[in-house]
Amino acid sequence: MPHKLTDKGQATRARILEHAAELIYTKGVHATNNEQLRRAAGVSGSQLNHYFPTKESLVLAVIAWQAERVLAFHRSERFTCFDSLNAFRDWADFYVAYERAYQEGCSLGSLASEIIKTDLDVHEELAGAFDQWRNIFRDGLQRMQRLGSISADADPTRLANLLLSAYQGGMLLAQVARDITPLKDALRAAIDYVQTFAMSPQADVLQAR
Repeated sequence: MPHKLTDKGQATRARILEHAAELIYTKGVHATNNEQLRRAAGVSGSQLNHYFPTKESLVLAVIAWQAERVLAFHRSERFTCFDSLNAFRDWADFYVAYERAYQEGCSLGSLASEIIKTDLDVHEELAGAFDQWRNIFRDGLQRMQRLGSISADADPTRLANLLLSAYQGGMLLAQVARDITPLKDALRAAIDYVQTFAMSPQADVLQAR
């Protein structure tokens, strides 16, 4: 966020980012141009250039904006820091129950699929966003180990990679099929595997779906 922006300036910048993210999602990075963005966001060329003088600066800001939305949701109190199997089940159930999940897809994943096709120098920032997301899961799994909920044999980093990959892959297949089932199966299979490391499986049995 640029320094010393007024409330109005912050609102204008946020509006530009929201419309830029939508245009990139629907049209792609290369097909999104300043004229389209100016019309969609209702700003002038000088305003757009003031906040984002280059396309790279715009894409970097969109990455940060989308990442913050995803990360804030996963860091919210509803998932209690992902330090229990129930927290992971609640996370999976949220997306399975969200009726538009397979239509909207993953905002950050969709952005990534567009950006990796370009020659913009933003891959490091995009990778960093996914690292932060994965680390939310990893940190929760590490806490579960410290609490004695899962065994020391579990590898929190590998399990976190599995959970994030299950979500991204399941969401893509759900979008293709226009059916939430692939996402549901992928997430529940991943959490079932985490369950195999539970120290007291009798006390935390997966509910029949």
